[in-house]
Amino acid sequence: MKISSNIGSGASTGERFASLVQSTFESDLPEANAAIPDRVKSRLLGGRLSGPGGYYNLGNGIGLLGGLMLAIAEAAHGSGLSVHVGLAAVWNQLAGNLGALGISAAMLIFFWSGENYHQAWANGAPPDPRRNFMGDLLSGYGALMLGLGLLLTGQPLLAATSGLMHAAGKFGSARHPRGSRLILGGRIDLFRAVVLASRVPALAVVTLEIGSVLAGPAQPLALASPVLLLVCYLIWARADITLFRDA
Repeated sequence: MKISSNIGSGASTGERFASLVQSTFESDLPEANAAIPDRVKSRLLGGRLSGPGGYYNLGNGIGLLGGLMLAIAEAAHGSGLSVHVGLAAVWNQLAGNLGALGISAAMLIFFWSGENYHQAWANGAPPDPRRNFMGDLLSGYGALMLGLGLLLTGQPLLAATSGLMHAAGKFGSARHPRGSRLILGGRIDLFRAVVLASRVPALAVVTLEIGSVLAGPAQPLALASPVLLLVCYLIWARADITLFRDA
């Protein structure tokens, strides 16, 4: 008797809770949502995608999701699309070997770094020095991890430039945020320039790869990968340039 009584009481409470939730969604939320003008929503979204942190994480997101989609497409092209094939492709892309694991770890650090940059530049220039320092420091560690991953996947040139060279520029910027100037027809931040220059070899590699693919028979999947990387590198370079405003 006690059990049936408790069940009945629970059902009644559950119905009241469900009714409360339903009434909230049907009344309060639409009104609250309508109270936010479209221009404010646009500014909120634009705010997340503005500044160096927004650009860095936009490139990170495109690279991560685009890479996973291409990995699934390539796996499905050979054996058909299924849940098992898709999950296996995702696993291989993220952690299939030590190189992939290193690159995935680097991506996580880069996302963390991008968030610190975003918070540092939330109010425009000059940025918050502590958050900007954390962005540089984390980006340097991410670049070292990326370099290790690239080296393990047989790409020593990119490991040296996108990895070590990039890390040197980021660590230098963290260590000398205001003391790394050169006079070359103007004031140039040496360490920020090193970071930007570290993108050049990767841009050259993917551009040459695109040209090579276009010169042969049509291969959409083979073309998609370097095009994706080209887009990401250009977005990251835009973020690098934005950081020069701190100089």
